[in-house]
Amino acid sequence: MNLVDIILYTGVFVFAVTGALKARTHHMDIFGAAVLGFVTAYGGGTIRDVLIGIKPVNWVNDYIALSLVIGAVLIVSLVKKNIPHFRRIVFITDAIGIGMFTVGGIEKSLEHGVNSVYAVLMGVISATFGGLVADILSNTVPDLLKRGELYATVCLFGGIIYMLLLKAGISREIDLIICVILIVAIRIISKLKRLRLPEI
Repeated sequence: MNLVDIILYTGVFVFAVTGALKARTHHMDIFGAAVLGFVTAYGGGTIRDVLIGIKPVNWVNDYIALSLVIGAVLIVSLVKKNIPHFRRIVFITDAIGIGMFTVGGIEKSLEHGVNSVYAVLMGVISATFGGLVADILSNTVPDLLKRGELYATVCLFGGIIYMLLLKAGISREIDLIICVILIVAIRIISKLKRLRLPEI
């Protein structure tokens, strides 16, 4: 198991936690939490794999990934419901997830011969489309589409920096860590400072 796999599996767990926490906000049962957890963790990666022709898609026959999703849902279900700063925890886990899935999606795309520009796009899709589908299923306006939210924009910026550092000869492992930290930091700062994209 290499660093990319570790990052992707960590992202799977974090996003599954995010999905399960979202299910709690909508008063779903444990099955609903499992569905949202799985969709949040694998929706973006599945769309990426379909677009670039990876067969089977990333989660098929992967028992580690399935165990991570089940584990995340069980942990969330066992934690007391009155978690302090609940919305903040959901936000932070989501920020970590998009950071990890952006770099993981880029690396998986590069491994399968996708060029640099589209690899960054696949990284953005990997990071954001699982949450998009989960929000649609739970009848919520997706973060990706909220007015002015720096969500996919943060992933795009981090992905571009990742590719530039890679082409500059920076170690891939260091580049991965820098990119994840950068995406998470910008996402959190943009929320705290209410930085927004201009309206059309």
